[in-house]
Amino acid sequence: MIKNATLKTILLVAVVSCMPVSYAAPITTAALGHNSPTEYIDAPFMPYANPKAPTGGTLSLDARGTFNAANKWMTTGVAMVGTDYLYDTLMTGSLNEAFTMYPQLASKVTYDPDDTSWIIYHLNPAARFWNGTPVTSSDVKATYDAILNKGPMYIRSYLGDIKDIQVIDKQRVKFVFDSDDNKEILLTVGQFPIFAKSSIDTDFEKISLTPLMGSGPYKLGRVDAGRSISYVRDPNYWGRDLMVNRGRYNFDMIKFVYYQSDEIAFEGFKSGQYRFRPENKASNWATGYNFPAVKAGLVNKETISSENPVPMQGLVMNMRRPIFQDIRVRQALSKAYDFEWMNKTLFHGQYERLQSFFHGSELAATGKPSTEEMQVLTPLLSKLEPIQRQAVLGEWQLPTSDGSGFNRTELLKARQLLLDAGFYYQDMKLYQPDGMLAQIEILMTGETMGRVLLPYIRNLKRLGFDTTLRQVDGPQYYERVRRFDYDMVTDVFAQSLSPGAEQAAFWGSAAADQVGNRNTIGVKNSAIDQVTAALANAESRDEIILYTHVLDRLLRAGHYLVPLYGKSATNVAYWNQYRHTEKLPSNAIGIDYWWTDKAAEARINQYLKQ
Repeated sequence: MIKNATLKTILLVAVVSCMPVSYAAPITTAALGHNSPTEYIDAPFMPYANPKAPTGGTLSLDARGTFNAANKWMTTGVAMVGTDYLYDTLMTGSLNEAFTMYPQLASKVTYDPDDTSWIIYHLNPAARFWNGTPVTSSDVKATYDAILNKGPMYIRSYLGDIKDIQVIDKQRVKFVFDSDDNKEILLTVGQFPIFAKSSIDTDFEKISLTPLMGSGPYKLGRVDAGRSISYVRDPNYWGRDLMVNRGRYNFDMIKFVYYQSDEIAFEGFKSGQYRFRPENKASNWATGYNFPAVKAGLVNKETISSENPVPMQGLVMNMRRPIFQDIRVRQALSKAYDFEWMNKTLFHGQYERLQSFFHGSELAATGKPSTEEMQVLTPLLSKLEPIQRQAVLGEWQLPTSDGSGFNRTELLKARQLLLDAGFYYQDMKLYQPDGMLAQIEILMTGETMGRVLLPYIRNLKRLGFDTTLRQVDGPQYYERVRRFDYDMVTDVFAQSLSPGAEQAAFWGSAAADQVGNRNTIGVKNSAIDQVTAALANAESRDEIILYTHVLDRLLRAGHYLVPLYGKSATNVAYWNQYRHTEKLPSNAIGIDYWWTDKAAEARINQYLKQ
């Protein structure tokens, strides 16, 4: 989920009441921070917003694959992109702070700092669904009951500390938790979209292109099945004057155009079929933006920095498969990946090797463990196998090649690791210790990753692995991933500046056995379980950083995936009808706060008609 923050939790709050703060009694406040300040509680608008931004125009973006459902919170169907625009959450996060929430559907909250086993959200009496009916506590309860009982498994796990949801009256709903250990859950329950109870009762599990009733700034517009989706701004949106929404949601329409491959999508951008594009392909960024509209000054390229960790993109090894159980095999598979050659040959030197699961942030572990980290690690060392223990205690460095494309040195090391693990060669083929052929299937969908995976597969074949690349359509891919039906697959683990309870869904032993959860690797390690639990219960920013450093070391030392590549900033290209404030958010692009220059849009429309 979207969060921003940091070891056991002190809620830093700004109190709206004029009464002196008493930690022996409940507090009512308009903002919540989990080890994060509430700097903008009295601000008239967010610092990255332009409250005088004009409204109008269309924001158009691209999407991949296809869709057959409007509800992404059920376990079946392939949801359309962009549905978050249809719904409000109880509170909304700051894009400048680690994990701080400000009012949206709820105008304030009440909780007890000495007993964080409950929190009361006070709904704004003005909140309305699209049909004009009030948003009530019954809608909130019905939403969470549906998600907890019928939603995706990883979300149920993430919200697993919810014990009860109680309707106090129409405007007050109380969340009761299993204990007061997980301090961030107070904010977490404010992050989910709220649906109308009447819509939930009849339609929650229907695979349909009709969305559940919402209260958000946009309604569903035209749906061209499998091709595009449009959301139209609701002129009667109840929350347009909220502090967090001033200068936000400026586009009259938001449109997503679907493509089956990135190559076709790029051609669509060049022809103006959509006009805002995060550019994730290095060769495009380096050489692709030389088409006539760029030369005419009608397309902008911009690199936007972020303080968030770079998402860990890696080739996951499914630990549920016997072939990956030996850590030496996993080490060997990592050595077969030649980042230096790929970065030079395929990526024009634009990417960084991801040395951390929290790369590019203060959460990344560096050097050898500190004294404080050793205090956490020492009791856990006996739970680690020797290779993992040694790696946890040392300085981390991924294998490095000479960039020639042969990777001979690392492949020889990988071969020896396989032999040490009991693998053997016979008749020019590689066999596992049990006599089974060493076979690996890499699962993928779409075209984008093929050029990255094929050179890697070539190196695996040099080691003797019978390796195949299995490309399937989107629905089959997502169902196979949901059921953990793969040997290796590419996954992306996006992190915030405030990791917490969601880490158990990524790396927890319980999640490894839950179909549909986020533990695609199948990690089962008691030391990691202990650290993720401590991280979820962190009580200060310093503790969050400490436990995240330890978690980072444990994950890296387990060699559970082959880290691929990433970048500490986001490249975006857009037709220059779009504008943004001079100072963007520190943790996001903040596209919801951009706007259209109507005169520029008219010029571009005229240009595209030529």
